[in-house]
Amino acid sequence: MKTFDAAIAGGGLIGSSIALELARSGLRVGLFDKQEPGKEASWASAGILSPAPESPGMIALVPLGKASMALYPEFVAQLEELSGESVGYRANGTLEVLTSRHAREELSTIIALHHGLGLSAEPLSAADARELEPSLREDLEAAVLRPAEASVDNRLLTQAILASARKNGVEVFAGVAAESLWIEGNVCRGFVASGEKISAGHTVIAAGCFSAQIRGAEQYAPVRPAKGQMVSLVCPEAKIERVLWGDDIYLVPRNDGRILAGATVEYAGFDKTLTAGGQKRLLSAAIELVPALENARVEEMWAGLRPDSPDHLPILGRVDLQGLVIATGHFRSGVLLTPITAKLVREWITLGNVGTDWDRFSPQRFARVEKRNRVSAN
Repeated sequence: MKTFDAAIAGGGLIGSSIALELARSGLRVGLFDKQEPGKEASWASAGILSPAPESPGMIALVPLGKASMALYPEFVAQLEELSGESVGYRANGTLEVLTSRHAREELSTIIALHHGLGLSAEPLSAADARELEPSLREDLEAAVLRPAEASVDNRLLTQAILASARKNGVEVFAGVAAESLWIEGNVCRGFVASGEKISAGHTVIAAGCFSAQIRGAEQYAPVRPAKGQMVSLVCPEAKIERVLWGDDIYLVPRNDGRILAGATVEYAGFDKTLTAGGQKRLLSAAIELVPALENARVEEMWAGLRPDSPDHLPILGRVDLQGLVIATGHFRSGVLLTPITAKLVREWITLGNVGTDWDRFSPQRFARVEKRNRVSAN
């Protein structure tokens, strides 16, 4: 029987970063993934690092996002030193473009909201926005500069974390899927993976949108896949320095000259099929925001499956089973929340407490609902 201090189900950014943190704390760690680690949502992301809320429901996530953003420079430096690899970190900020006739009112509201949340945001006129980003459409009305935001090449980041984890003694098992929790009484002893019991003092479920497929974990991690289609473009005529947000699109420049355009949000189960309609919406919105992209070469198209929870907030923390921690449901913020998630799980497992409040994201919020539903049904 394989025995570890900590066994982690899920080898994406979240699971592998937790594994690295625990290994660097002296624990023997096993990392298990149903396929090659890092090839699901972590591979498919755009790598935007922004704690700004995309909707009112996401305001609760801002403090955690800010805490993770503050960790990123040191996190990146440590990873690049450990792995010897660049992760494509770009601390150039974000420009949110406003085009409606009500742009002035929108601008005031956005600035007030961001400042109220302790986020940096500066109002820009159309002329100032185009001076910063000359490739932008000419008929924009105003813009918001968020100078403290950044982006990272998520594929390079994932590779660097996995390389660093292996160098620090993490045992990585590719193609070995966690199937069910191993529970005795009120204690989680590990999990069953590919028919074999994996013994662990601490078990972490970080399998993204597949977490709910692990028997015994579904009550704590009721996640579902949210498909996101994306496209990668190459266009020397379009010079973009910052992440650009438009009405229906975001554009993310990479250090190698590519521009990523994304992303749809579709609930189609585990289907990652690319659709003509999805790609048309992305390309049309990208060209509308940056007209020069009409001449871009399409380099790659893909889709990924984000782990979405019922309230669109992360599922993070301990549960009522001793030895079990859940870390999933990061939805559109998985890359941003990677450092803080790894730090919190490491603190809980090694110290028994956490330095940042995570109760708002407790897995128990769903377990309690399921328990009430069972009682009502009876």
